[in-house]
Amino acid sequence: MKLNRTTIAAAALAISMAGLSSCNIYKKYQTPDSTPLTAEYKNAIEAGTDSTTFGNMRWQQVFTDPMLASLIEQALQNNTNLRNAKLNVDIAHAQLKGAKLAYLPSVALAPSGQGAKFFTDPSQNMSWSYNIPLSVSWEIDVFAKLLNSKRGARMSYEMTRDYEQATRSQIISAVATTYYTIAMLQAQLEISRTTAGLWSESVQTMKDLKEAGRLNEVAVVQSEAQYYGILGSITDIEVSLNEMNNTMSLLLNVLPQRWDIPASATINKPSIVRDAIPMRELASRPDVSAAEHSLAVAYYSTNSARAAFYPGLNITANGGFTNLLGSMVMNPGKFFINLAGSLTAPLFSRGANISRLEAAKAQQQQAMNNFEYALLNASAEVSDAMTLYEKSVEKSRSLDVQVEKLTKAVEYTQELLKLGTYNTTYLDVLTAQQGLLQAQISSLTALNAQNRALINLYQALGGGR
Repeated sequence: MKLNRTTIAAAALAISMAGLSSCNIYKKYQTPDSTPLTAEYKNAIEAGTDSTTFGNMRWQQVFTDPMLASLIEQALQNNTNLRNAKLNVDIAHAQLKGAKLAYLPSVALAPSGQGAKFFTDPSQNMSWSYNIPLSVSWEIDVFAKLLNSKRGARMSYEMTRDYEQATRSQIISAVATTYYTIAMLQAQLEISRTTAGLWSESVQTMKDLKEAGRLNEVAVVQSEAQYYGILGSITDIEVSLNEMNNTMSLLLNVLPQRWDIPASATINKPSIVRDAIPMRELASRPDVSAAEHSLAVAYYSTNSARAAFYPGLNITANGGFTNLLGSMVMNPGKFFINLAGSLTAPLFSRGANISRLEAAKAQQQQAMNNFEYALLNASAEVSDAMTLYEKSVEKSRSLDVQVEKLTKAVEYTQELLKLGTYNTTYLDVLTAQQGLLQAQISSLTALNAQNRALINLYQALGGGR
C-alpha cells in the first residue's frame, strides 16, 4: 500500500509538471513577429548590425573637427544628465546581482543568553543558559519564480543601458549643434559688422553726392536709417551668441564662458542616398531597443504572476550549540541540528493572484503597443531628418548662387550711381545692399540648418557610439 501511494504521488507530480510545461513560466522572451512591422524588426535583429551605415559610425568619424571633438569628450565626462544615466545603470546592475543571489540560501546567526535565579533559595547561584543557533533557509525554484525575477532584472538592466546610450547620443548631438550654431552666429556677426562698415562708407558717399547736387537729403537720411538698422541687428546677434555660449557651458558642466569657435567651422557631409530606411538602421536606435526591453520586462512580470498560482518549496535547517535542552540546563552544552521542508500552495488569496495576473497581462499589452509605436515613430523621425537634410542642401546651394548674384548687383549699382548713367538712383543702391545682407544671413542660416539636419539624422539613426 505504501508503494502504491508513493507511485500515485509521483504520478500526480509528473502530471502537474507536464501541465506546467505547457505554460510560459519557463519560456524565455522572444522578439514578437505577430505583425508585419514586428516581423520585419525581428528579421533585422537576426541579420545583425551593419557597421557601415551612417548611424552606426562612431562619433569621432562623423565629427572630425579637433576642437569639437575635444568639447564632446569633455561633455561626455562632465555632463550631469549622463552621469545620472550611468548611475541608473549601476542601480539596475545592483538589482540584477540581488536577483542572481536569490538562488543562494539565506544564513542567519542569532546567539542569545539569559540568566535566572530564584530568591526563595538565597544560596542558589545564577543559572545561565545560552543558545548559539545557525539557521539556513533555501527556496527551491521549482516553478520559476526566482528565474523570472532574474530574467526581468536582466531586461531592466539592459533597458537602463539603452537609456544611457540615448542620453549619450543626445549630448553628442547637442554639443555639435551648439558648436555649429556658435560658428554661424560668429559668421553672421562678422558679415554684419563688415556690412555696417560698408554702409558707413555708403552714407558718406550719399553725403558727397548731395554736396555735388546729384542727391537730396532724403537719400542721406534713408541710408543713415539703414546703417543704424544694421547696428541694431548686430546687438541681436550678440545676445544670441551669448546664449549659445552659455548653452555650451551647461552642456560641459562648467561656469559660463566664451567659446572661441571659428566662424569657418564646417562639418564633413557624407553622401547619403537611399529610397527607404532599412529596418536594420531603426533597430540600432536606443529608444527602440529600450521599448523592446520594456516589453521583455512586462513579459517576465506576467510569468511571475502566473507562477504565483503554484506552490513554493522551502527547506530550512537549524543547528548550533546550546546548554538548554527542553526544561533542563546542562553544562557543558551540546550541539543540535533540525531539518525541515515546507510546501506552501496558495488556495485562496482573496483574488490577489488573479487580479495581479490580469494587470500584468494588460501591462504587457501596453508595452507591446509602445514597442510598435516606437518603431513607427523612429521611422517617421528618420524620414523627417532625411528629407530635411536633402532639402536644406538644395536650399543652401540656391542661396549661395543668390549671394553671388547680389554681390555683383551691389557692385554694378554703386558704379552706375557714381557715373550717373542708366537712371540709377540711391534707392537701387539701398535695395541691392539690403538684399545682399539678407541673402548672406539667409545663406548662413541655411548652412546651419543643413548642419543641424545632418546631426539630427545621425541621432535619429541611433548614432553616438
